[in-house]
Amino acid sequence: MAEKVGYKTLSVEAHEGRTLADLIIPGIQSALYKLSTIEGAKEYARRGLRVLKSFANGLKLTINDIDYGLSISPEQGAAESGKIEIDLPNLLLAVGEAARSARSPFAILIDELQYLSQSEFSALIMSIHKITQANLPVVLIGAGLPQILGLAGESKSYAERLFRYPRIGELTKNDATTAIVKPVQVEGSDITQDAVDEILRISERYPYFIQQWAHDSWNMCASGVITYNDVVAATEVSISALDDNFFRVRFDRCTPAEKKYMRALAEYGPGSHRSGDIAYTLNVKTQSVGPVRSSLIKKGMIYSPQHGDTAFTVPLFDAYMRRVMPDTA
Repeated sequence: MAEKVGYKTLSVEAHEGRTLADLIIPGIQSALYKLSTIEGAKEYARRGLRVLKSFANGLKLTINDIDYGLSISPEQGAAESGKIEIDLPNLLLAVGEAARSARSPFAILIDELQYLSQSEFSALIMSIHKITQANLPVVLIGAGLPQILGLAGESKSYAERLFRYPRIGELTKNDATTAIVKPVQVEGSDITQDAVDEILRISERYPYFIQQWAHDSWNMCASGVITYNDVVAATEVSISALDDNFFRVRFDRCTPAEKKYMRALAEYGPGSHRSGDIAYTLNVKTQSVGPVRSSLIKKGMIYSPQHGDTAFTVPLFDAYMRRVMPDTA
């Protein structure tokens, strides 16, 4: 019996300008090399490497002009079509067989899933479907913006049966309070309840914003206790820091037409709003701004909570748009 060697993981972050294959091949190659050293898994792992070679050849992929360092011959008839929806399932099945023979579960972790193309998303779903049918020890854990739920449904109708879709949004009031209070108390200081409540209110319990306001409130405090007035004084500093970094980075990625659309959306305040209302503010037909809206969704700036609705993906962005573009025209 093969020795149990623990989990193997592949962890990547999708982003614009990189294909899914480009992201996962180095990690899969490394995992298969490690599995090939385990007695009882050698042949399966070596076959996996040959399938990986076919996969790379089929998609004509190289990194830094080096053919992934795979000097072995490709596996004939496996994962070599050049079509990711056909080849990726075959590759991950080979990985799963190697993992099973090594008694080493394999976890694929992908962040920013919304940047995957429709065909890549579909290929992932098909892969997990086949892996589940074969009862192989491979699991996919992904994270991304809310539109990935719609992307999954559009890719394959059976996607809802394969995955769970927990929503990760603002912290609960208790967790957000703990995140503020505990670090202060660890340092031997304290914070008043009304100060905590103000941070919770103005940050909308968004984790990064909690960190920003708590940091600046701590720096504003002249005594051993952070007060409501300290939080109020810190707000200008926090907003300025977010404007210069967090919000600006997102804003600068957008075209003039996209910025104009976001400014029209911001006119309606926080929450989700009808696409027709945004078009009305722009004085155009709803259909004419469809490409701009789609582009903003792909960039992760906005999402559609339900059909015909539009909302910013991060809180407080509407207020930022009104600051950075005061004139709606």
